[in-house]
Amino acid sequence: MTNPTVAALLARSNRLGSNPKNTNYAGGNTSAKGTETDPATGEQVELLWVKGSGGDLGTLKESGLAVLRVDRLLALKGVYQGVDSEDEMIAALDYTLHGRGGAAPSIDTAMHGLVDAAHVDHLHPSSGIAIATATDGEALTKEIYGGKAVWVPWRRPGFQLGLDIAAITEANPGAIGAILGGHGITAWGDTSDEAEANSLEIIAKAEKYIAEHGRNDPFGAPLAGFEPLPDEPRRAKAAALAPIIRGLASTDRRVVGHFTDADVVLDFLASAELPRLAALGTSCPDHILRTKVKPMLLDLPANASVEQSVARLKELHKAYRADYQEYYDRYATPDSPVMRGADPLIVLVPGVGMFSYGADKQTARVAGEFYVDAINVMRGAESLSTYAPISDEEKFRIEYWALEEAKLQRMPKPKSHASRVALVTGAASGIGKAIASRLAAEGACVVIADLDLEKAQAAAAELGSTDVAIGVQANVTDEAQVQAAIEVTVLAFGGLDLVVNNAGLALSKPLLDTTAEDWDLQHDVMAKGSFLVSKAAARVLIDQQLGGDVIYISSKNSVFAGPNNIAYSATKADQAHQVRLLAVELGKHGVKVNGINPDGVVRGSGIFAAGWGANRANTYGIKEEELSMFYAQRTILKREVLPENVANAVYVLTGPELSHTTGLHIPVDAGVAAAFLR
Repeated sequence: MTNPTVAALLARSNRLGSNPKNTNYAGGNTSAKGTETDPATGEQVELLWVKGSGGDLGTLKESGLAVLRVDRLLALKGVYQGVDSEDEMIAALDYTLHGRGGAAPSIDTAMHGLVDAAHVDHLHPSSGIAIATATDGEALTKEIYGGKAVWVPWRRPGFQLGLDIAAITEANPGAIGAILGGHGITAWGDTSDEAEANSLEIIAKAEKYIAEHGRNDPFGAPLAGFEPLPDEPRRAKAAALAPIIRGLASTDRRVVGHFTDADVVLDFLASAELPRLAALGTSCPDHILRTKVKPMLLDLPANASVEQSVARLKELHKAYRADYQEYYDRYATPDSPVMRGADPLIVLVPGVGMFSYGADKQTARVAGEFYVDAINVMRGAESLSTYAPISDEEKFRIEYWALEEAKLQRMPKPKSHASRVALVTGAASGIGKAIASRLAAEGACVVIADLDLEKAQAAAAELGSTDVAIGVQANVTDEAQVQAAIEVTVLAFGGLDLVVNNAGLALSKPLLDTTAEDWDLQHDVMAKGSFLVSKAAARVLIDQQLGGDVIYISSKNSVFAGPNNIAYSATKADQAHQVRLLAVELGKHGVKVNGINPDGVVRGSGIFAAGWGANRANTYGIKEEELSMFYAQRTILKREVLPENVANAVYVLTGPELSHTTGLHIPVDAGVAAAFLR
């Protein structure tokens, strides 16, 4: 049974964390002190429950809390040797844990444990950080709060910051919280409800003061020529630039992207003060870790052509990397972690929007959300005063903190397809759905394309949130719909790495019963459809310059002369030769093209369920329900071919083990001697 103190803490955390006005995703932490019986002594012991390292307040559960003994935590004051020993103090927290301690303690633990209050909140509201990053933030704090919230000068999170806040609470018994210079807010209370009310009061007062006293144009007058493009041209330009920018941002390591053209972003990108403010970067430690020291800004007007924009982006990227290397070299010490990469995580394109990047979609999306928070911080600070973030040296100390590096090293090894984006056609059922599921399980972001949008979206939802998979409607015979699906893909995930041409249908008829319409339909969907998808995808793969994979789900019928199957088998032979042709043509761009030749896959197949199964059963003189066993018994291995078997082949062909294989067709037919490749 959950301790009532813990239950109240979790409820408060979830309420505060679920509102982005209070704090950013995974930002801030909350705590509560209370007593429990020590199983080793049977005595009551005072404990601190505090959000552990990582996690998110809005979804915090008991397993995400670190549990420490308050007496042992306070005893650390006697061994603390100053700010140069901050990293050692984090390690010392392990010796203050109660029992197994729950989650790993975060760097903010001292802020909660050393303050003489039963309940403490530390949050990152944009309004509060606006005050914290204003040039005259200390004076503004006095004016806004009149002593109810006090100013704490910038200090990197850690034990000393906890001591600073503890001293301020003792010296200001009437205070309910503090503005942490360059960082955020802290509030406390004797009860959970009081701490929450105090947090909300500090936030509300900052919001109200900014609204009543701030300038109407904190970013200056809009710049002519930098206004947002109309919706359709804006999205089209974003889709055209996305692969280029993702390729640049992946110079050191492949990343997934996120795009937003929210009004708050477009307004910022059209402002006169954009160049100055973008160059200053962010200030809150959480923002810095997610967005890097500063963004990369395209310094061209909105109506610049795609070609002009691409050329300039490449120049700016080269300059950004050189500048970042200089930043690292300037502040790095012999014991600093090695440089993690010199590519930008935030790219701003006036008139178009913001591209953000990370190892996965969630990280990329959250990075964008953090920069939106930073824009709101700048707006608040500039409306009252002048935005003055912490220095680049302090940013470096945050970005390359040994403790942050240790956290990164503890992360699990990426899966084989992590940071890759896959588009699978005909993926709402059968083979396509199995392929999409396997790729998602291996870490890929997946776009499920299907004729039926509702089924595509339902199949995507089964794989997880929209950070994992999305469903799109696409008739592969329609070039405009194919291009639209590709554009949705690159705007959703930044680019494209892997395409599976799986969409298909099957007509089982002898030659004399096959009409010209049958022939055209069969070839339109699979031969023409695969061509259109591969062509549209190839543009993205070439622009990215990251290589990639194109997979054709062909058939053993591409080489096996089955009965009453002229249109279907001829189309599959067409697909099979597309593999060879494209493997040769796209190889110079690092793109591998391979095919898979399954035997009849009955289970879960939309094709078989739509009449193909009945036709094939009739051809072989058996009942339809016997078809899967019939196919199995005619194979060498006597095994039924399942959708998952085909998905396994896609996984292997697109994984790291076959990085040097292209132009290959893999049979997945349990052994059909007549379909052996020669």
